[in-house]
Amino acid sequence: MKIVEVTPENAIKETFFCIKDTKRQGFKDKVNWFEKRYKEGVRIKILKNDEDKMIGFIEYVPAKTAWRPIDADNYMFIHCTYIYAKKERSKGYGSMLIEEAEKEAKTKGMDGVCVMTSKGGWLANKTLFEKNGFKQIETKDRFELLSKTWNDNAKKPRLFDWTSQQKKYKGWHILYAEQCPWNEKSVAAILNVAMDHGIDLKVSKIKTVKEAKMAPSGFGVFNLLHDGKLIDDHYLSATRFRNILKKK
Repeated sequence: MKIVEVTPENAIKETFFCIKDTKRQGFKDKVNWFEKRYKEGVRIKILKNDEDKMIGFIEYVPAKTAWRPIDADNYMFIHCTYIYAKKERSKGYGSMLIEEAEKEAKTKGMDGVCVMTSKGGWLANKTLFEKNGFKQIETKDRFELLSKTWNDNAKKPRLFDWTSQQKKYKGWHILYAEQCPWNEKSVAAILNVAMDHGIDLKVSKIKTVKEAKMAPSGFGVFNLLHDGKLIDDHYLSATRFRNILKKK
């Protein structure tokens, strides 16, 4: 097994694992986002086997510049990690990727590593992290905040209150970031459905760390809201949005 680091220079060759088709708009959006965020410490690493086949990946960043509503200044934060094939998920490969984040955190003199998990969509569940010494320290909505520290005196990470941000969004709103390469496709699909139904859907792109940390959901980089309430916190299909409208 080998671990390859994705950089702005080799992103076209290595891809991002979660999106491999370099011709897709989502890939181009992710490249644009990654080139800017690489300077802020975002790192993407892909695990490959001896046949150069991609097995899994991890994306992590210093929590101070994480694109999630998290307050953990001297920690490393794991945005995403995934092992694609179910048959590969019991071989310790996820742990290998987590170790990459831990090693860099220690090199940078940080107090530990933290992560948000969920049984719902688009995030790993907490089992993998608990096996690697992480402990749950907070929960909110469908999310758990887990942390692993090697400094007993370190300040614990905490979640920002994203619920309090929701009430300022009247009518229909989508706020999203290019951190996830599938968001743009989802937004375009939802916008088309909204126009078909005569709905004034306001779309805003999250462009900075500060905006992401003040997002109105735990996932942070995708937020669908209606009249001050969160409807969904991850990208969804046109069909899913139509079903939401039927219930409204």
